[in-house]
Amino acid sequence: MDTGTDKQLMLPDEVIVNKIYLIRGVKVMLDSDLAALYGVETRVFNPCR
Repeated sequence: MDTGTDKQLMLPDEVIVNKIYLIRGVKVMLDSDLAALYGVETRVFNPCR
């Protein structure tokens, strides 16, 4: 059931594809790029252990 509280934003594929890097044969995204896409701070992806 959709309550209407979820925010969804459609981005062009090029925006996401341009943030994917191929490093030693592995596709990766930088934490800063992920944070920007999700609208959060980078520290959300790098918690203290």
